[in-house]
Order: sequence, then structure tokens, then C-alpha cells
Amino acid sequence: MSICREGIENVRVFSLPDGIAADGGHAGISGAALVTWRSSHAEKLHQVYLNGRFAGVTIDNRQRRLVVQPPTSFESALRVEVVAVEPKDAHVDHADELDPPPAGGRVRLSLLRSQTLPIGARVNVYFDNGAGPIDYGHPLNATPIAIWPCPQDKAGFGMAEFGASDFGYDSAASVGFGKGSFGSGQFGLDADTIEWISSLLPLGRYRFGVKVLDASGNESIATETDPIAVVPPAKPAAALRITAFDPQTNQLTLSVSDQ
Repeated sequence: MSICREGIENVRVFSLPDGIAADGGHAGISGAALVTWRSSHAEKLHQVYLNGRFAGVTIDNRQRRLVVQPPTSFESALRVEVVAVEPKDAHVDHADELDPPPAGGRVRLSLLRSQTLPIGARVNVYFDNGAGPIDYGHPLNATPIAIWPCPQDKAGFGMAEFGASDFGYDSAASVGFGKGSFGSGQFGLDADTIEWISSLLPLGRYRFGVKVLDASGNESIATETDPIAVVPPAKPAAALRITAFDPQTNQLTLSVSDQ
């Protein structure tokens, strides 16, 4: 691992105002934010990631703050991470070494796209709505998902430069050996994956089912998931106010509002 998360603490994020309005209020149009932190890494540079995406890097090993441009959303919280890296890796995106971002109330299904599936194959996704059996009468996707939207991705007889590969397996753009899900496809032509992401779901446990349709509309036997727990993200606070202070205990009473 080329990143280091140990020794970094007190990460703070502050909204940067673009100016002051006539009534004294905060004018924040750009949505820029200042990220600050403490670090024990005196010889390293630091990178900032927002929801698992590379957002910026320091230019000095003493720098402990960075202005970033976060995605603007009033419906879900933003995850901010600061990591230390060697100067030679300062501009390398290490997002794949971080924990995957939370699903945020959505479910992501990875569907194996094997070369054994026919050229006109499509997929429908179903679920149980959080209770009872899976409803296979009403797919979640508005239209069936094409497994081969680009015919050149399909390997087979006459699908690419005829006669330039093994008999029956012309292959131009399909994923090759060691490039996809190793062992899940024919030898020399690994299977790859396509992804389906659900809409925002309320708190609950859901089961999903997938059926494959051929060009004639015939359906395969359903493949079902185990129950998947969905926890919607916390909604950011729009206003935070101090309502009281107790000098005896040195404690503040805060009022949080999402309005």
C-alpha cells in the first residue's frame, strides 16, 4: 500500500464564503471548502479524497490545509479523507486503495457478462420491495438492459476479423485473457461485468433477482441475491446554533436543523 492513514487526525472541513450579503449573511455560490488536519508525517505530502475521489494534493510537506471543490448536495453527507503519500506518488490517484464509498441508500449489482450469452440477450432486475417474495411481474429497470449494446464486444464466429483468430472465435473488442473475471469465461476470453445501480431506497433489507431474456423474449431461471441491508445516508445539517451554555459543566447545548 502506497498511502498512509495512520498519524493523521483532527480533520476539519469549513465552508468558504464568496462574500458577505447586504444583510450580513453568508454568500456561498461556488461551494468551495477548506480542509485542515494534523499529521505526524513530516517528510510526506498529503492528498484529499471526497467520496473516494481524488480532489487535490499539497505542494509542501509542511502544508496542512487545502481548498477543494466538493460536490454540492443537500441530501447526503460528504466523506472527506486525508492520506499521506511519498512525494513521487503525489499526483497518483490511489482511490482503489481506499475503502469503497458507502452505497448511500442504493444497491449496486454486478452482472457477469459471459461470451456464452447470445448476441440479443437482455437483463431484467426485480426485487421484493423489502417484504415478501420477489415480484417477478414488475422489473425495476424501465427497459431491458442489453448485455451486448455494442456488437463488437461479442466474440464469436463472424463477429470480428474473420479468419484471423481461432475457428469460431473471432474477437476484436471483447475482454481478453487476464483482463476480466478470470476463470469465469472461455479460456483466452475472460468474462467481464456490467453494473446496475438502484434508485434511492428507504431503510430496510431487500432481495433482488435477475433474469436473462433472449432475442425471442424467453426468460432464464432467476438468479437471486441474499438479503441486502440498505441504510440511507444522514442528511447534512443546514443550520447549527448554540442555544445554551452551562459554565458549571463547560458544555454547550446545540440546536441542529435541516431547514
